[in-house]
Amino acid sequence: MIRVDPVTLAFNGVRLEPLAPHHADGLRAAAADGELWTLRVTSVPAPQETGQYIRTALETSNRCAFAVIDAASGTVIGSTSYHDILPAVDRVEIGYTWYAGSRQRSHVNTSCKLMLLAHAFDTLGCAVVGLRTDNLNLASQAAIERLGAGKDGVIRHSALRRDGSVRDTVMYSILRSEWPAIRTRLHARLNAYGPAC
Repeated sequence: MIRVDPVTLAFNGVRLEPLAPHHADGLRAAAADGELWTLRVTSVPAPQETGQYIRTALETSNRCAFAVIDAASGTVIGSTSYHDILPAVDRVEIGYTWYAGSRQRSHVNTSCKLMLLAHAFDTLGCAVVGLRTDNLNLASQAAIERLGAGKDGVIRHSALRRDGSVRDTVMYSILRSEWPAIRTRLHARLNAYGPAC
């Protein structure tokens, strides 16, 4: 049975720190980089909601939230989480993931996924890692599919969006047996970014 405790992870110029109230100003600035809270299909907090976003993350019993930090500058550049943690079946999900606009389409997401997946499979001993996204978030679906995750299906009419509409949720998963090939694929993708990252 897995046990998920707060931990700091670092790799490739990116650090994941347990999310805490002192990250509020940094998260606010990261969200402002691209006005990400205006996107209907994301979980990015509006500037005035950053404190509540952190409180909610910390108060959710089956969630372990991280601030994503640029290791060189110490700047907060986003957030991600383990969530829907099910110790009895050795399952976690990775989600609530977003990055400052200027860090999107960079090495950051690949580096974070490598850290989180490696920790889940190699340290925690997870049997499966799930990922989910809004059915309208085609960019997120494409990114998850590029990871090599299997599409499990769609949960219809499953959650509220920030605008009050109800979304369908697309579910994906990665099994422990699939992790070695996915790890190789992620390292190859990072090599394509070059040594600057």
